Amino acid sequence: MAPSRGPQTLPRTLHATLDKHKGAVHVVRYAKGTAKYVLSGGQDRSVRLWNPATGLEIKTYAGHGYEVLSITVAHDNVKFASSGGDRSVFLWDVATATTVRRFSGHMGKINAVEFNEDATVLASGSFDGTVRLWDLRSQSRQAIQTLDDARDAIQTVHVGNTYIMSGSVDGHIRTYDLRKGELRSDYLGHPVTSILPMQDSTAVLAVTLDAHVRLMDLQTGQMLNDFKGHKNESYRCHACFGHAEASVICGDENGQVWNWDLLDAKPLPPNPPPKVHDKVITWVEHHPIDPGEMVTSSADGTVKVWKQ
Repeated sequence: MAPSRGPQTLPRTLHATLDKHKGAVHVVRYAKGTAKYVLSGGQDRSVRLWNPATGLEIKTYAGHGYEVLSITVAHDNVKFASSGGDRSVFLWDVATATTVRRFSGHMGKINAVEFNEDATVLASGSFDGTVRLWDLRSQSRQAIQTLDDARDAIQTVHVGNTYIMSGSVDGHIRTYDLRKGELRSDYLGHPVTSILPMQDSTAVLAVTLDAHVRLMDLQTGQMLNDFKGHKNESYRCHACFGHAEASVICGDENGQVWNWDLLDAKPLPPNPPPKVHDKVITWVEHHPIDPGEMVTSSADGTVKVWKQ
């Protein structure tokens, strides 16, 4: 695990409020690398592209017939995928705002989509309890593999270089080792709504509906740290690492954003944090490069950009 890099404080200055969505915003994702853009998706069935520096909306992507629950951005920022209540995965061209392809096969709403590193494979996790893998290089619209070990809805997925990971309402994190063809299942005891591995894939950050965020060892399944103090019992609240993975950040159902030191799991000041959204915070994401910027989305219909 990385050594402590000194005190990390949550960016407290509100830089911009992005409020064109009508209804809850379920997800907000940064573009890759140095690109200063964010994509958000929400209850109003739209995906919106923003410039977080100016707070201006650049483009709206319309095509979903139901709410948008998940977005994933390709490594080159040329395309992104989205999913939600449609039971189909939408693959979009960023520049033209057109749907390039749609992938169907799930029997319920799709809560999560994620590209692999070079955006040749797309994974989707659904209310139907399955994770399906789609080959973007193939002309076939059929899934190349279906992972059906979960006993309840899939809420979150991640595609690594040699593994695929899912988190389910059944309380399990399932890790599929693609090289060995093996499955390891770790039971956390409560619905898993968010997973995010560390960059070196030694550990994974897991959010569960018992108001805990846990850091789990990916090799042994043992808990390395437990972050708590926030309220999270009913809704998906996606967590992330702070800059250089020195801290852990998660919003809660009171509209507060919590920040903990990675190593000692103590809440960083201010503790408790102030209320910054009127309703549950659904997603937090730190800028991939900028040490002082992050975004939050909320059921109050807004996306907020924070800067140090």
